Amino acid sequence: MMTLEEFRDARRALQGVLRDTHLIHSAYFSRCCGNQVYFKPENMQITGAYKIRGAYYTISTLDKEERERGLITASAGNHAQGVAYAAQKAGVPATVVMPTTTPLIKVENTKSYGARVVLHGSSFDDAADKAAEMSEGEGLTYIHPFNDLRIATGQGTIAYEIFSDLPDVDVILVPIGGGGLAAGVATLSKLLNPHVKVIGVEPEGAASMKASLEAGHVVTLPTVETIADGVAVKTPGDKVFPYLQKYLDGIITVKDEELVNCFLDMTEKHKMIVENAGLLTAAALQHLDFKGKNVVSILTGGNMDVITMASIIQHGLINRSRVFTFSVHLPDRPGELLRVAELVAQQNGNIIKLEHNQFVNINRQHGVELKVTLEAFGATHKRAILDALQADGYDAAECNTSSVYDG
Repeated sequence: MMTLEEFRDARRALQGVLRDTHLIHSAYFSRCCGNQVYFKPENMQITGAYKIRGAYYTISTLDKEERERGLITASAGNHAQGVAYAAQKAGVPATVVMPTTTPLIKVENTKSYGARVVLHGSSFDDAADKAAEMSEGEGLTYIHPFNDLRIATGQGTIAYEIFSDLPDVDVILVPIGGGGLAAGVATLSKLLNPHVKVIGVEPEGAASMKASLEAGHVVTLPTVETIADGVAVKTPGDKVFPYLQKYLDGIITVKDEELVNCFLDMTEKHKMIVENAGLLTAAALQHLDFKGKNVVSILTGGNMDVITMASIIQHGLINRSRVFTFSVHLPDRPGELLRVAELVAQQNGNIIKLEHNQFVNINRQHGVELKVTLEAFGATHKRAILDALQADGYDAAECNTSSVYDG
């Protein structure tokens, strides 16, 4: 069972191991949702995620024989790094099975901590099946990423730090994948203050815990599809499920598009890199149906490769109408391109890319198709630019914005 004594043991085991991740007040997100918002930045934790807590504590509880056999786990990335780091510190060999879709940075970081990495399957569940098979075949000690009460207890130590920094916290938002973090945080939070609300957050395309709670038992989703790879779990943990049934006060689901927009806000307003799964609770702030509360949003990790980062920023800019593309047909004569550029400049638009096609048709009065990708301040500014072009006689129309990074 997860008891107060167990949580205290975990906190003692983790002393001197963890990096301090004190709460950060967000004026911007507070204004956006009408509550006082504080971020718990576990993206700044050792190995870049909260997972070191459960992994390190669990390994500290293993006996000599379990350690000597070697460890194995399955993970989409952050638990892998936590186990690899903790195993290295304990002088124990570790094998990690990861989906083939795992971001490269998570694979390389896991290897850098001395673990053997096996890539298998397209989802966490595929990797977990392989890890279980290897554990049985090679006699390795299996460290489950979430369906283990020791793991959940270690993760739950986050609640101690939240209450230490903000004793009058009203609501804690916690991401849910398999449920280990949420179970630990919810259980310890209620033990420390039964009046605090703990709300879980899942991506809409992988809401296995929401489906399980509604059914009253653990269910398996047929598929999961989300950019939040760290929580793309088809089947939540049956060992932690009873704790969530008892202590969780609700679940919010968010769309992938909301994560994209939130990444942009977090990067610009707080200069922090938070991976998609780690942003779930920040994106959920817009869904809260109350005002004036002290809300802590747990940011669980920041391990994101730069290619994914660049793509998300680009999509976020497009979603916010800060980058857009319009097309217009021009007469095939000198000066028309300059005229369009001057109209855009008069509206303070910043051109990023031009595509000038003189061979779109044989009618020289409308023989040139011009596509312009430009930077704007937002939807209102975009509309003003298009209106100015149309007022000057151009049939400017917005079109799909192609990658601004294409040559």
